[in-house]
Amino acid sequence: MNTKRLLLVSMACLSTTAWAIEPGPSSAPQQGTEQWMQLQIRGVVASPRLQSVSATERDLAMQRWLNSFTYPIPEHFDQKASGNMSSK
Repeated sequence: MNTKRLLLVSMACLSTTAWAIEPGPSSAPQQGTEQWMQLQIRGVVASPRLQSVSATERDLAMQRWLNSFTYPIPEHFDQKASGNMSSK
């Protein structure tokens, strides 16, 4: 019963004309992605469980974010330090 309701709601949401990009020729993967984005925008497939984090997890995430600002941004990047893109 719940699966049928979700399917019906999903189909109703996918028939909307409000798209993030103008409709037009697109690939099947792009159409699938756009459909999932529309479901997420409307919260149709959202989890019924409340997602939460502990205070410790929030503190650790904030500390990782703050630490990311301590790394210097180099003036120039060494082009030869990366991998090779040529195919052999």
